Amino acid sequence: MADTADTVALIDYGAGNLHSVHNALKAVGAHVIVTADPNVVRAADRIVLPGVGSFKACAEGLRAIPNMVEAMTERVRVGGAPFLGICVGMQLLADAGLEHGVTPGLGWISGEVRLIEPKDPAIKVPHMGWNDVAALPHAKDHDVIDGGEAYFLHSYHFVAQNPSDIAAMTDHGEGLVAAVACDNILGVQYHPEKSQAYGLATLSRFLEWKP
Repeated sequence: MADTADTVALIDYGAGNLHSVHNALKAVGAHVIVTADPNVVRAADRIVLPGVGSFKACAEGLRAIPNMVEAMTERVRVGGAPFLGICVGMQLLADAGLEHGVTPGLGWISGEVRLIEPKDPAIKVPHMGWNDVAALPHAKDHDVIDGGEAYFLHSYHFVAQNPSDIAAMTDHGEGLVAAVACDNILGVQYHPEKSQAYGLATLSRFLEWKP
């Protein structure tokens, strides 16, 4: 369990996995504030953005909160607060999502979120269930992502423009990005809140991370 007095702002914008992420963070000792208040985000030590559903709906939900994206940008991109995006919360880091048209993302990590289109028709979409997470060697620079087995549930995947931003991969008929990382920004495609000991270890390391 992490030993940290940091305040973690868990952004509430209607994402379906909010409460399970909240419980998982509390289980590893986080001081969590569930919030839709941009001023709370500006004052937080760490920020977590959950997300379940379509890229478009999540992007619109986040932008529907006045000044929230501006507060996140100020605290993370300018202030350097450690940030974790989970599932669609990770995908929103991209420049755009190609689900139900083209929807702009936050643009914090260059890339697009595209439909998983396996060449083998036996490979089912969505990518659902337990799968290996293979951390790339440079992921150790971020000190959060480690190899293991995690729970995934997604039909769209992050196609990163810069290989150096990819922290981990998984395999579902082809290589899919399991985690991205750049400076103080981290995103995981898998659900740490559903990944038992491995997922809790990810969250614990995030709480201790000093980028």
